[in-house]
Amino acid sequence: MGFQVEIPEQPKRIISLVPSQTELLFDLGLEDRVAGITKFCIHPAEQIKNKPKIGGTKNFNFEEIAALKPDMIIGNKEENYQVGILQLKENYTVWMSDISNLVEATEMIRQIGVITNTFKPAQKIIHQILTGFQDLNYPDKIPAAYFIWREPFMSVGQDTFIHQMLDLSGFANVFADYNRYPEITPEQLQAAQPAVILLSSEPYPFKEKHLPELKNLCPNALIKLVDGEMFSWYGSRLQYAGAYFQELRKAITSAL
Repeated sequence: MGFQVEIPEQPKRIISLVPSQTELLFDLGLEDRVAGITKFCIHPAEQIKNKPKIGGTKNFNFEEIAALKPDMIIGNKEENYQVGILQLKENYTVWMSDISNLVEATEMIRQIGVITNTFKPAQKIIHQILTGFQDLNYPDKIPAAYFIWREPFMSVGQDTFIHQMLDLSGFANVFADYNRYPEITPEQLQAAQPAVILLSSEPYPFKEKHLPELKNLCPNALIKLVDGEMFSWYGSRLQYAGAYFQELRKAITSAL
């Protein structure tokens, strides 16, 4: 989805198509310049309540977008759909991120800071993120399976942002030989022999009731519910991820 765009000198009516980048805009102090968001944008909860919704991340309401008269639209290659983005590009300035690791995440934050003339707040957020991650040092990785979906079970491959978050937080992804988001059979899970199974809160909302199903498949594995936002949101929420990962790793190490 690579294309060059001319950015307005200081965009004043921004539509965000990605939840984690929506939160970033608010944390940069741009609440008054956010013209629209998706129905999946949930943070910050109070400020987003009255913002117009333009559909989902993969099904835009083009009439609503037109009515909002945006001078800039911010999306993401993975979270949005190419057909919709190309249609938007015909009429609007569309800026896209493409993120698979922490370096690319902080660079996205820096670029949005430059584009929106909020460079100093962006640098502060980046500093807080990197400070939180610098204390993560786990040479002994715990073999782990991370699931994002059920029926079928879906995990994460080596080329995903979540994979790097697993690595940085001290876990060895047992499905690292796969790419993207592979479907995993019960037999594949059993063969992988994870010491830990991490069940994400999103996109599938895993709950306590799902633990016995996995325990039956892998009776020797520790099964734990985790905050999916910490593993997959690559905006300003990363400020809290380092501390979360430290506590998670500590709790799991104690339980094994």
